[in-house]
Amino acid sequence: MKIKIVLMAVFCMILGATAVFAQDITINFAGNWQFDASKSKLSENMRIESMTMNVAQTDKDLSVETKTKRAARPESDTGGGNGGGMGRGGGMGRGMGGDTMLTYTLDGKETSATSGDAKLKAKFEKDGKLKLVQTRNFETPMGAMSIKISEIWELKDEGKTLVVKRDTETPRGTQSSEMYFTKQ
Repeated sequence: MKIKIVLMAVFCMILGATAVFAQDITINFAGNWQFDASKSKLSENMRIESMTMNVAQTDKDLSVETKTKRAARPESDTGGGNGGGMGRGGGMGRGMGGDTMLTYTLDGKETSATSGDAKLKAKFEKDGKLKLVQTRNFETPMGAMSIKISEIWELKDEGKTLVVKRDTETPRGTQSSEMYFTKQ
């Protein structure tokens, strides 16, 4: 009976050590990524023609430089669609389109973007996915407004494909999209 207890204790210690080790493994998202429109499912207001992401990653932080070219807004669209308009430009230059550079710390703590108007948070999930959260509060002619962008990043195809699932919460509601990127 004592042998069974000892063997069970050793097994539990090995299993526990493996679980701790597995949590320390971080996936590296670094690279140059090209948007794949054919696989992506975008919300109506995103209108992305092309997008590239240059991602640099260290053990402490993740820097994301995004360059986006958008299709022109249809003449019938005045920017009043659900959650997308946010005034002229659809929030471009505020992390939701256009060209941006954001650096997240990977320790789960909230930091401020270098421009100072966004709060950023990043954390690895136990399954190796990366959760990024960007919150922006700003004043508009109609009063204070808040936008929250939550992304889950996941590598597929042996690291050749990056899938970004994004939820954008605005006063007009939440829009979801799934973007696919190919490593260049």
